[in-house]
Amino acid sequence: MQEKDMVNDILSMINSSLTGYANTIAQTANPQLRQTLQQMRDHDEKFQYDLYRLAEQKGYYQAAQPANPEDIRNLRSQLGS
Repeated sequence: MQEKDMVNDILSMINSSLTGYANTIAQTANPQLRQTLQQMRDHDEKFQYDLYRLAEQKGYYQAAQPANPEDIRNLRSQLGS
């Protein structure tokens, strides 16, 4: 397996786990457990961002082009905001 593939797989797994943290935190009533989950999420978010920056530097990942301002206005008007 190439390094690029491993990095992309890890990014994908972390993104999935971040979604899981959000869902779990929202449903957790125990303050200590909630705080622990938030700390774990924060750690994973930092790791994900650091790995993303590395992947971008190595050319493994290219972010999408910024949206056209006209497209943004059209979408806002469609959504009624």
